[in-house]
Amino acid sequence: MERTVSCYDCGETYAFDARKRCACGEPLWFDSDPDGFAWPETGSVDDMWRYADLLPVSDPVGVAPGGTPLSRAERLDDYAGCNLFLKHEGQNPTGSFKDRGSAVGVRDAADAGFEWVGTVSHGNMALSTSAYAASADLECAVFVPAETPAERLELIARHDPHVFTVEGDYGRLYADTLSLPVDVNFVNSDTPLRVAGQKTVAYEILEQLAPAAPDAIALPVSSGGQASAVWKAVRELDRAGLLDSVPRLYCCQAAACDPIATAYRNGDRTVTPVAADETIAVSIANSDPPSGTRALAAARDTGGAVVSVPDEDVRDAMRAISTRAGVSVEPSSAVAVAGVRHLSRTGALEANDDVVAILTGSGYKEDYDTEVRTDTIALDDVERELASIVDT
Repeated sequence: MERTVSCYDCGETYAFDARKRCACGEPLWFDSDPDGFAWPETGSVDDMWRYADLLPVSDPVGVAPGGTPLSRAERLDDYAGCNLFLKHEGQNPTGSFKDRGSAVGVRDAADAGFEWVGTVSHGNMALSTSAYAASADLECAVFVPAETPAERLELIARHDPHVFTVEGDYGRLYADTLSLPVDVNFVNSDTPLRVAGQKTVAYEILEQLAPAAPDAIALPVSSGGQASAVWKAVRELDRAGLLDSVPRLYCCQAAACDPIATAYRNGDRTVTPVAADETIAVSIANSDPPSGTRALAAARDTGGAVVSVPDEDVRDAMRAISTRAGVSVEPSSAVAVAGVRHLSRTGALEANDDVVAILTGSGYKEDYDTEVRTDTIALDDVERELASIVDT
């Protein structure tokens, strides 16, 4: 069967080749036929290859991503203002949701005979792509902004990719790599192959909660690729008749860099670049998101919204998730929970709504400026000091 890609906006369809954008300028995604699809009757949600029938590739590569836990976070309900569930994407092999798209992109590149894959990334996607390229014996070219912290570069370098730190506009870097006349298959954040893999997070959420569906799914948004993937999955499962109701999609951004939220607030149909300030949520600080308009359409189509939250709310959400749910997340992940709290306070979410927040990456990989409280005591004083706080 011929593989095709199509444009969500104008509906134009193309045979799949190296094309990643429609003639109208919007991003393309892979066409899947969900008619007749049903949740598998055997096994459990162990990894993303459970849904191979709706993916453009079927053979695993590397350590299988997916099968991440979906936990009920009752101790965060009062904080979030709703019945909160957490989807723990930090438990993927390299610690982020990016592994889903990398597994599909690298597998397809290998099947097509490429010797090189590449990506443009602030960190998680670079790490993920290089890891899966290593597992498939492919060379990997990674382009990161010049200001990328040394700690992140060290993590990426463990898989021996060719790392280039690039000075200049990040949005232009992203776009330029997709049209370079070199034999490298770039799997950037909103390309069809990556979106195809990343949609499986929504498959998992909706199967894990079946037969009920959540009222809403909230997720942090940068390029718009992940939001596009979740939207595509929801559309496919609705077409397959597996959803009694379509969850509202809430895209969450950091206030210092929120082009999609700005367009939503202004009632614009398309997303335009903004002048960004610094934010703790570095991984989603994308002032010119290539799939921003598609993410905006996803929120509106499902009756959701796009919101932004300040850094102080993100830090507060990180503390709440760590101390009430026992999960360390990177700031970008905490943006989703901070966004849910904002939506509850403004009345968009109600106390009895079932809401899934996607925690896109682990906080254990990063070195954050966190105040650590310690008490230095003598060995002979352990019993007394412990009793003094236990009996308080």
